[in-house]
Amino acid sequence: MTAPEAADVDRTPSERADVCVVGAGPAGGLVADRLAAEGHDVVVLEAGPRFDESDRLRRMERDIRPAHGPDSVWGMGGERDAYESTGERFYPLNAARVKGVGGSTLHWQGMVMRLHEQDFELESATGVGADWPVDYDDLRPYYADAEAELGVAGASDNPFAPPREEPHPLPAFPPSYSDSLFADACEEVGVAMHSVPNARLSESRDDRSACVGYGTCKPVCPSGAKYDATVHVARAEERGARVLHRAPVQRLEHGDAGDRVTAAVYATPDGEEHRQEAREFVLAAGGVENPRLLLLSESERYPDGLANSSGLVGRYFMDHLFAGAGGTLDRRTRQNHVGFNTSESHQFYDRPDDSRGAIKLEFLNYAGPSPVEMALGGDDFGDEMLERIRAGYGTHVAVGALVEQAPRAENRVRLHPERTDDHGNPVPEVVWSLDDYARRTIERANEIQHEILDALGADIEWTVGPESTGPAFHHMGTTRMGSDPAESVVDAQLRTHDLANLTIPSSSVFPTGGAMNPTLTIAALALKAADHVAERL
Repeated sequence: MTAPEAADVDRTPSERADVCVVGAGPAGGLVADRLAAEGHDVVVLEAGPRFDESDRLRRMERDIRPAHGPDSVWGMGGERDAYESTGERFYPLNAARVKGVGGSTLHWQGMVMRLHEQDFELESATGVGADWPVDYDDLRPYYADAEAELGVAGASDNPFAPPREEPHPLPAFPPSYSDSLFADACEEVGVAMHSVPNARLSESRDDRSACVGYGTCKPVCPSGAKYDATVHVARAEERGARVLHRAPVQRLEHGDAGDRVTAAVYATPDGEEHRQEAREFVLAAGGVENPRLLLLSESERYPDGLANSSGLVGRYFMDHLFAGAGGTLDRRTRQNHVGFNTSESHQFYDRPDDSRGAIKLEFLNYAGPSPVEMALGGDDFGDEMLERIRAGYGTHVAVGALVEQAPRAENRVRLHPERTDDHGNPVPEVVWSLDDYARRTIERANEIQHEILDALGADIEWTVGPESTGPAFHHMGTTRMGSDPAESVVDAQLRTHDLANLTIPSSSVFPTGGAMNPTLTIAALALKAADHVAERL
């Protein structure tokens, strides 16, 4: 179900390249597009395949069939994607990542929020975590640019959000029917609701249609209304960039002086290795593969891994934690009529001290099983199946939340000492645990969720709390940004302290993670990084 491999695909290196980008996800796609538009010679190296866009409907059908797990929808698994997880909590890395042109935006939920002003000065404001070397005002124009590039639909009605320069580019999606049920309960308990900015088209744009309501946004949008990075990868190619798929980078090499990257060494399906030289290198492979590649690139000059003079490559791995509660009502809720969130609350996000972490409440439109899931989940047929679906469908509600995890050095991505991938390289080992800060925040989120559901009159049937929580699969913090080379990996321009021509525009540079979905900030950082790379070129 990947695009056919043409016999004449040329994966040999370009003789001349201004920029070599590693990774064809959102960060890599935006950087490649922006730099190609300015006339620079750009080569993008992507580890995974190109997926055939015409297969998306079949991928959706595969996802809703019980015989297929989430990994199989986008071809994850096997030696190529092997990993290990140790520490207090098991981290299911392959449950929500995609290797291929488009990256994990192929199956993301599509919610795009700006970080709050306090997120950039968390240690100064609360004594927790760390400060960024940039502030909200530094990223503000890039946030606006990113929203325009991704085609964000929003109502700009969030009273808790940081200041904006103009409304969202596209009209917001209207609140769902279940949002209207929550509205009265939230008013009763003093919780403010507002719209969710979404990177999906509420109106047709260019050659993409508006959302048509498949409701399978995660893990696949068959219509293409939800943004994914193939949009910018394709545009970059139209502007002259070269994108090589199935070309996993094995290591980065540096010159004799040790202050510049000279080549990206990549493998091809025929078993050969090639060296792509360039003037500038952009590492955009995500919060797990970025540190892994740097650690794989050890040398006599950098025995602990490239760009790792601080010893912090792979350290401070963070994710957002899920907290939630749900149940049923004695009335219809129209569950699953909308496959993404349309209302949320940032009321419990900012805080004056370290008493609790940030919480982003989400009112879930997809609570409970869909009719298709119910139909395929039983062993009955005909009238009996219809009776079962009618009796069990349409009354579910739920409130979710993303919860902040503080940066901790012991949470990390490192190379496994024994297990290797399909090229003989050590696989990533994720060391992950929770602390009392996160547990307290999850407990607080559960209290708020129960209060809302009680006011709604719901029969609460489940709660995801501190002991049952799991990750949102937002990989952050493993090549952190900072002003001090001894305490960080990249500087305020996203350039590594150790190598003058290596840039990392990724959530891996986040010093703190807040509780906001990170993709809009990744996009803003990518556009900022592209400007800095262009200045050096």
